[in-house]
Amino acid sequence: MNGQRPSREESADALLTRLGRLTAVARERVEVQQARVELAEALQREMLPARLPQVPGLRAAARYAPARDGLDIGGDWYDGFELGDGTLGFSIGDVQGHDVEAAAFMGQVRMALRAVASTVSDPGEILGRVNDLLVSVDGPLFATCSFLRFDPATNELHSARAGHVGAVWAAVGGRGGVAEDVGGLPLGILSGERYPVTRRRWTRPGAYVLVTDGVVEGPSFSIEEGLARVTQLVTAGVGLDPGSLADRVMRVAGRTGHLDDAAVLVLAHEGTPPGGSRP
Repeated sequence: MNGQRPSREESADALLTRLGRLTAVARERVEVQQARVELAEALQREMLPARLPQVPGLRAAARYAPARDGLDIGGDWYDGFELGDGTLGFSIGDVQGHDVEAAAFMGQVRMALRAVASTVSDPGEILGRVNDLLVSVDGPLFATCSFLRFDPATNELHSARAGHVGAVWAAVGGRGGVAEDVGGLPLGILSGERYPVTRRRWTRPGAYVLVTDGVVEGPSFSIEEGLARVTQLVTAGVGLDPGSLADRVMRVAGRTGHLDDAAVLVLAHEGTPPGGSRP
């Protein structure tokens, strides 16, 4: 009969039916999102190096932790590889954004750095060429990055950074700090960007530690506080095995309240022996 109001039972049934449909849609979306997260994690895990290069006098270690909320995956990476001239290349970086696209873009940047580094030795020029390449393809993402080249014949460390967090250094004996070297814009933003190179020579035993911002910045910590905490830990633990030192630094991420993924790269050097360079 027209105008008759539905009974309470009919209204309840309709509500339950609607809730059931909404629940099914929500479950499907969660399953799709979880599948994307698992795919992104697998992409990132397979793209990170299985090992880092080691040479007499220099040891390297790295750690990676996915986003802590379990729903997002970022584009943080670290890398280390041997070059044809006997030097070593290292990089660490962070892609803007999350999900599969960020993880895939991370892999492209990492491979581009390796490819350019095989033909160009200057870290600033390496970052410049990779930056121009990324700008030329007009992609929607960008990445911060630090690239380092270590020469075991001279114990020299050359580095350049593209909008990335400053490295933390420490020498055996109690000295340490943040290496706020001059850098350029993140990769993929502006064509023709220049990336100054900082040159150091390792003469004393010590450590050089690079992190992504997920380690040192979050709701509970400013980036300055996070870097200060990492500096304290690195200065106090500079004589540790690099893997143990990397573990200590990664624990800082648990105090920041961050939701981002995080990466740590530690280079530990024995210093130049008395009388000259290491053979």
